[in-house]
Amino acid sequence: MRFVSTILITATIAFLLTMSLPWWMVAVAAFIVALLLPQRLGRSFLSGFLGIFLFWLVYALLRDVANDHILSTRMAKLFFHVPGSFLFLCVAALVGGLVGGLGAWTGAALRSKQL
Repeated sequence: MRFVSTILITATIAFLLTMSLPWWMVAVAAFIVALLLPQRLGRSFLSGFLGIFLFWLVYALLRDVANDHILSTRMAKLFFHVPGSFLFLCVAALVGGLVGGLGAWTGAALRSKQL
């Protein structure tokens, strides 16, 4: 239950922070959650990864639907040479997930003093 709650808390804090601050604040959100809610290092990385991955994927999908997939389709064709935009959104969410996972791993390592 703590694993699911850390995913949801991480996504919520990341949403609140990125409303007015830079994109990299997702790492700070994952760091704070992992620092305050103790978990093992691997589980902490995974919860930070999934929290930010799901947040960025849902947020990008909502923004993408609002503009009829114009920008993401063009970016997908430019970078991946694929006709659809979903792969582009998944890669963007993967990058965000890695940033969040590393932030959470750092917080958990600092908490357990294994840094």
